[in-house]
Amino acid sequence: MSAHGDPIPMISHKSAGLSGTAQVPGDKSISHRSLILGAMTVGETVVTGLLEGQDVLDTASAMRAFGAQIEKRDGAWHVHGVGVGGFGEPDHVIDCGNSGTGVRLIMGAMATTPIAATFTGDASLNGRPMARVTDPLAQFGTRAYGRSGGRLPMTILGARDPQPVRYTVPVPSAQVKSAVLLAGLNAPGETVVIEREATRDHSERMLAGFGATIRREDSAEGHVITLVGQPEFRPQTIAVPRDPSSAAFPVCAALVTEGSDVLVPNIGLNPTRAGLFYTLQDMGAELSFENPREEGGEPVADLRAKFSPDLRGIEVPPERAASMIDEYPVLSCVAAFAAGKTHMPGVKELRVKESDRIDAMARGLRAAGLRVDEGEDWWTVHGLGHGAVPGGATVQSFLDHRIAMSFLVLGLATNAPMTVDDGGPIATSFPIFETLMADLGARIDRVAR
Repeated sequence: MSAHGDPIPMISHKSAGLSGTAQVPGDKSISHRSLILGAMTVGETVVTGLLEGQDVLDTASAMRAFGAQIEKRDGAWHVHGVGVGGFGEPDHVIDCGNSGTGVRLIMGAMATTPIAATFTGDASLNGRPMARVTDPLAQFGTRAYGRSGGRLPMTILGARDPQPVRYTVPVPSAQVKSAVLLAGLNAPGETVVIEREATRDHSERMLAGFGATIRREDSAEGHVITLVGQPEFRPQTIAVPRDPSSAAFPVCAALVTEGSDVLVPNIGLNPTRAGLFYTLQDMGAELSFENPREEGGEPVADLRAKFSPDLRGIEVPPERAASMIDEYPVLSCVAAFAAGKTHMPGVKELRVKESDRIDAMARGLRAAGLRVDEGEDWWTVHGLGHGAVPGGATVQSFLDHRIAMSFLVLGLATNAPMTVDDGGPIATSFPIFETLMADLGARIDRVAR
């Protein structure tokens, strides 16, 4: 079943050249953080460009449950917060839908306030591990009671006398880092997070923007981030840049669909998020950055993607994984049309996303006629080159929006159509995907039931 209703089977057909301008939605990571930090501020924070996908709307509902007032008015979202440590106890279970980012960040935000909250989600989210967040939160004095394996539904009891912590993130995860930093906001003294590999830094940038004292330095231990607790947040006006993870789909579709020329404007190019685009250029993609600039403290540019018939397989640098972890599924579809093999190491995190994304993509690509090798933290796609990918398969999305969109992109250039069993989860992150792709000339349809 889809995340919020009956399954929506979808099919994509080989398409003629895609052309036009793709106005993709706002960045999901920044949208979540805008609502959560706005809810922890006294006064009104105004957010424009917010992604209005179900994941972010679920986070807005959660913040209302904790006492914030949130409404959309005149095209902008207005958040009247309750201050750091000001969350009230929700009177109902918090449903975070399909969003791992939402639930983990919200757990962190309430972990050092002496209240209780119970969290649940859809079937996919309820099967995902939460211990990676609840374990470090326990060091503040927070308690968590959930299902076996640290799974939702789960009740969090916030710490009554929180203590600052020093925590080394065991695997690269911006969600874990951010949850600990958010918990540190209501703890006295300095909370320190150490990460051996840099992950997306939206939380650090936004925390500083709201008025927190936060510093970052490199040491022998790794990247050391120090946050001074109990700040007085200042309300902000936030313009959310467009989501590079959403931009990945029209960009990759243009690269593999013959005759394409697509412009994707105002895309966030934070160095901790832009790894896919540099990887595509390494593969020989005709992808360029136009009008580079800075907006709201984040680097942005307009991306132009053109059909690239001479893509080549490459070894993706493992140190780049954290900056493109959500884009590996669609990258693997581009790799299908490259000459030679594309090897993607250092991607164990893909095993615990909305689905096991390595397994999900490997199954679907094999069904489409490709050879895929995989290990616990790596996989290799043996590309067949332009015009040589058979397609013609029906694949499972496993309630994962990125799996569904990736295979629909693949079908735009395979010799036979590709069918996805359920495209419903796409609405969680990219609610205008179908319309946007159709406007570019993509042949993607819902299958009559």
